[in-house]
Amino acid sequence: MPALEQDMNWSRTFVSSTAALSLIVMAVLAPLIGIFVDRHGPRMALVAGTALIAFGAFAVALSDSKIVFILAYSGLTSLGFGIAAIHVVSTAVAQLFTRNKGLAMGIATSGATAGQFLIVPLIAGVLVFAGWRWSFAAIGIACMVLVPILWRLLPSRRSLDPVSVRRDKARRSVAADVRYVFRKPAFHILFWSFFLCGYTTTGVIETHFLPYADHHGFGPIPSATAYGVLSAVNMGGMILAGWLADRMNRPLLLGSIYLLRGLSFLLLINIGADYSTLILFAVFFGIVDYSTVPVTASLVESHIGLHVMGLTMGLISAGHSVGGALGALFGGYLFERYAQYDWVWWSSIGLAMLAGLMVFMLRDRPPALSNAATA
Repeated sequence: MPALEQDMNWSRTFVSSTAALSLIVMAVLAPLIGIFVDRHGPRMALVAGTALIAFGAFAVALSDSKIVFILAYSGLTSLGFGIAAIHVVSTAVAQLFTRNKGLAMGIATSGATAGQFLIVPLIAGVLVFAGWRWSFAAIGIACMVLVPILWRLLPSRRSLDPVSVRRDKARRSVAADVRYVFRKPAFHILFWSFFLCGYTTTGVIETHFLPYADHHGFGPIPSATAYGVLSAVNMGGMILAGWLADRMNRPLLLGSIYLLRGLSFLLLINIGADYSTLILFAVFFGIVDYSTVPVTASLVESHIGLHVMGLTMGLISAGHSVGGALGALFGGYLFERYAQYDWVWWSSIGLAMLAGLMVFMLRDRPPALSNAATA
C-alpha cells in the first residue's frame, strides 16, 4: 500500500476505501455464486473465479488512474475472489467426498492461511526488487497457471450427480431453496455465530493486530513475524479441526473453539512489552482462528442439506464479511476514542463467548431431512 500510494500519489483513504468496496462486492456475490455451485458444480466457478483474479491483477498492474484501479481491484479481482471463495471450496469438497469430509474440508480450506504464510512473503520480495506492479503481475501469472489445472482436475457437474448431489427432475426454484434455508433453526445459529466469528477474526485481528503490536513498541519485523506464526499455526488448526469433526460431537467442538478464542484475547490484553506473550497469543489464537470453517461447513451439510450447501455457505460467508467489516470499523472507533485497544479485545471476548453458547444449542445429528428437501 505505501509503495502504491507513493508511486501514484494516492491517499490512504482512497486505497482503503477501494479495498472496503471489494469486501462489499464479495459479500453480495457470496450467496449468488453459492446458488450457481448448487446447480452446476464447482469446476466452472473455481476456474472462472481464478481467471477473473488473474485478469484483475493484470489490470491493476497496468492501471494509471483511479477509475481503472477501482474497476480492476473492486471490480474484476473482487468478482474473482467472491467466486473462487472459501465457501465454494467447502461445497466442492462436500460434493466430491463421501468419507472423511471434515478432514478433506480442513485441508482444502487451509489453503486460505497457507497463502498468507507462503505467498505474501514471496510477493513482498517481488515488491522490494521489482515494484508493486510486478507484485500484482506475479499474482496474475500464478492464477493463469492454475486455470487449466483446475479445469483438468475438477470433475464436471454430470460426473458429480451419481456421487452425492443428484436432484429430482422437478428442480426446486431459488426462492424455494431460500425459504427452506431460512426455515432451518440451524441456519440462524450458524449464520449469527459466523457473523460474530467475522468480528473477532477478519474484523479485529486481521485489521488491528499489527497496529496493536506497533502500539506496544514492537517493530515491523517482530510484529510481522508474530503474524506469520499465527498464520502457520492457523493452517494446522484448520486441518486438526476438520479431522476432529469426523470423530467427535461437532457442536461441542465448534462451541469450544469459540470459547477458547474468547479466552485467547486475555493474553492480548496483558501483553505489555513482553514479546513472548505476543508469540504465545499468536500460537493460541492461530489454533482457533479459521478452524471454525471446516466444522461449520460440516454442520451445514448435515443440518441443512448438501443440495443447498452452496447457497447456505454463501449466506453465512456474507454474514462473516459483514461482521468483519463491523469489527474493523468499531475497532478503529474505540481506539480513536480511548487511545487504547482494551475495549476492542473485551468486546471480542464477549462476542466469541456468545457465539460458542449459540452453537451449543445444536445437536450433533439432526433429525433426518425430508425427501422433498434432499431431492
